[in-house]
Amino acid sequence: MTGFDILTAGRVVFGRGRASEAAPAIRAHGGRVLLLRGSHAAADRLAAELRALGAEVEEIRQIGEPLLDDLDAVVARGRERRVDVVVALGGGSAIDMGKAAAALIPAPHPAMTYLEVVGEGRPLDVAPLPFIALPTTAGTGAEVTKNAVIGVPSHGRKVSLRDDRMLADLAIVDPALTDCAPRGVTLASGLDAVTQVIEPYLSCRATPFTDALCRDAIPRGLKALSCLIQHEEEAARDDLALSSLFGGLALANAGLGAVHGFAGVLGGATGAPHGALCGRLLPGVLRTNARAVAGEGGDLTRHHEVASWIGAVLGEIGDPIDLLEARIDAWGLPRLAAMGVEASEIAVLAEASRGSSSMRGNPVPLGVATLEAILHDSL
Repeated sequence: MTGFDILTAGRVVFGRGRASEAAPAIRAHGGRVLLLRGSHAAADRLAAELRALGAEVEEIRQIGEPLLDDLDAVVARGRERRVDVVVALGGGSAIDMGKAAAALIPAPHPAMTYLEVVGEGRPLDVAPLPFIALPTTAGTGAEVTKNAVIGVPSHGRKVSLRDDRMLADLAIVDPALTDCAPRGVTLASGLDAVTQVIEPYLSCRATPFTDALCRDAIPRGLKALSCLIQHEEEAARDDLALSSLFGGLALANAGLGAVHGFAGVLGGATGAPHGALCGRLLPGVLRTNARAVAGEGGDLTRHHEVASWIGAVLGEIGDPIDLLEARIDAWGLPRLAAMGVEASEIAVLAEASRGSSSMRGNPVPLGVATLEAILHDSL
């Protein structure tokens, strides 16, 4: 058996109502708090609870996916306020911004020194500030990963700031924070969650640890998402939140694959939501990877397992990957062209995607022509 490491947050808390434990845990890290937040009412409650405990709270609303200029502004504000701890309560964008801010506020150099691909990609010079994450969507698993994805419009890319020390000191996953999320948010984030347990399971870097998580979470997450698209259900919210958490743990330790290799590049070029891109690309990548593995005489056991889990959840007769794509269409997820991907740009996008760090986990290397074909089929 090949050895492996396990990287995750310092402490992970899961369960309904557990967000009530956040304020005293945050206050223990210091009295000056930077709160990156979305529009969720729980952020108002948390800020009030922290102030009642004597903390100074600087609130910054994170709207849209994090961009480099916004990150620079947040870092400057954090330094000005001399914050002790950074907290993110919101979707993956808020958590990524908080994670990056915690890393860069004490750093001696600008963000481009540390950003991958478009920057120097240097490791952090000093440890980040304490960071605490509370997700309000079930999708990214960012609360237990060591990187923050930042958009750099001047380069038309989304790239990562990455360091093992960027893992949260505390991740509180309270499924109640995701209750009654808008249908579009549930669909995009849920498809991201499902993708993030499928890709690590098929990854060439999979481990027994990540396998155990993914075997549970693939059918659990897809079943929960299928339920929530039809009606609100507390138990399904719990299951999707758990699947998202497992996905974050799995990808942090086994990597991802071509879906995410594409998504970072396409998201940077178009501004399309990350989860929507992942959901649209997933069926085509699954088909292509299975053909490529078979063509190399590789073992298709895992691909057959994933297909069987998908087929069992969807409960229809036919090829499971075709059924998944049909279901995604029926749910109303737009195709790539509607998200701003131009056919004339596919060659450039495929070449850029091939160099993405996520591609390293794909079951087999895929050539540019193959990547172009996936994009054309998803237009």
